[in-house]
Amino acid sequence: MISVFRKLGWYFKEQWLRYTLAITALIIVNILGVIPPILIGEAIDLIQFNQLTQERFMELLFIFISLVVAIYVISFYWDYTLFGRALLLERKMRSKLMSHFMRMTPTFFGRYRTGDLMARSTNDLRAIQITAGFGILTLVDATVFMFLIVLMMVILIDWQLTLAALIPLPIMALLMQKYGKAIHERFMKAQTAFSDLNNDTLESIQGVRVIRAFVQEREDVSRFEAKAEDVFEKNMHVAKMDALFEPTIKTLVGISYTVGLGFGSYLVMQGGITIGQLVSFNVYLGMLIWPMFAVGELINVMQRGNASLDRTDELLSHEADVKDPDKPIKIDQPNVIRFQNLSFAYPNASDQALKNINLEVKRGETVGLVGKTGAGKTTLIRQLLRQYPASQQGFLEVNNQPLENISLETTREWIGYVPQDHVLFSKSVWDNIAFGSDGIDEQEMKHILKLASLQEDIEQLPDGLETLVGESGVTLSGGQKQRVSLARALIRQPEWLILDDSLSAVDGQTEAKIIKHLIEERSNKTTWIAAHRLSAVKHADQILVLENGEVVEHGSHQELMDRQGWYYRQFIKQQMEGGE
Repeated sequence: MISVFRKLGWYFKEQWLRYTLAITALIIVNILGVIPPILIGEAIDLIQFNQLTQERFMELLFIFISLVVAIYVISFYWDYTLFGRALLLERKMRSKLMSHFMRMTPTFFGRYRTGDLMARSTNDLRAIQITAGFGILTLVDATVFMFLIVLMMVILIDWQLTLAALIPLPIMALLMQKYGKAIHERFMKAQTAFSDLNNDTLESIQGVRVIRAFVQEREDVSRFEAKAEDVFEKNMHVAKMDALFEPTIKTLVGISYTVGLGFGSYLVMQGGITIGQLVSFNVYLGMLIWPMFAVGELINVMQRGNASLDRTDELLSHEADVKDPDKPIKIDQPNVIRFQNLSFAYPNASDQALKNINLEVKRGETVGLVGKTGAGKTTLIRQLLRQYPASQQGFLEVNNQPLENISLETTREWIGYVPQDHVLFSKSVWDNIAFGSDGIDEQEMKHILKLASLQEDIEQLPDGLETLVGESGVTLSGGQKQRVSLARALIRQPEWLILDDSLSAVDGQTEAKIIKHLIEERSNKTTWIAAHRLSAVKHADQILVLENGEVVEHGSHQELMDRQGWYYRQFIKQQMEGGE
């Protein structure tokens, strides 16, 4: 339990004033809450001895009503303040996680699945929020409120009666400790199962068209039901253990009631206490039910919160393997990009994905990257994108400065990237194209649509540029998605335009138009084109043919054709197949 507060110590220090005020108000309510039983006992004794006057009755009634009003007002304050801070913690943690995700590299996302990250960003943060709110409430009530009640029972009633009635407490403490440990273990398993279910659900929704195409609906539903059943069973295990709290506490409280009523009646007959004191004692025993129950709830909430904090901290402790340099070098314009004997291997991979890459690219040039599938085209592009740490073998320099010595923000400002997997958001076509660019007017948009050969397609959409593309661009064809992604990159007018097999879904005529527009538009800026269709790169100033991560051919289109190597054979083959 202490470990939970230690892990959340940074937030409690930040919000110490609000939490201090909330806890103080809660303690005041607890103090005021132990007064009414005294008034009830006094009233009963005055009635028993026929000493209750109208004036005293009105005094007691006024004090009682005043206490109720004061408790109501102060309770509203601590409730709003305490649970408001807990909600703020959830918001902060969610923002912290999202910022962390934005800094992470493919290494991180290869380790954690999307469904798992979503589960930790929702269910686990909810458990942490409950810990910072309801957990504090149960902590105060299980300690301060219980202490006040017991103190009043000892001082105002009888210490022997109090001791006898509280005999079940040590038994309860031992049982609560065992229950709490079991809940922690079971809750961790339940959260892990929920993460797996979340991930499988996401994959099924994203791949619904493939599932239908292969007539795998029943198999997918069966697989989902099995996962859902596993989550259900694990949560039932948590619920079974959770369900032991209340009956255990009620049984022990019932024993306390029995002891208190029996021994208390004996003391009344012996003249040790009055009937009014016995009534007050039993009211206090009734009030003690919640603090006793709060002990169980406290352990339950803290164990769940501790498990969720561990899962969340595991994500936050993962450091990005690509970081900004301590003293970044400022470069206004990237004039020369140079690869010098660059080799690269993916993390945990034994073989190198790139081997001894040597290349010099001047501003305004177009570079074509071709080769068989898996030759290393995308891997080379990832060096420019800085998705992985700088290679320990060789160098990648910009203006004679190592790329890793330039800030990430600067290098990413230079880049307009169109990946193989086109990511479109559930917004309008306009919003998707203007993503990452501010203040785009209609004239600029029309120009970009022309460059991407997208005007005619937009005119055919029901609402033009305001047409919603649906999740992941589901309402658009593959070629339209590619061209929307291309337009999004072009509208930024980037120094480096990187097209990673981004024209594969368009026909040859449309591709030729786009290439022509790129040549005209980007004569003074660098363009990188990775492609399988060689017609997309034949205009390039430099063409690299990659094989197993090595450059096996390098030159212009005409130079490579003259050598009659792989490029020549592939180009002739594609032309014969109608590839141009």
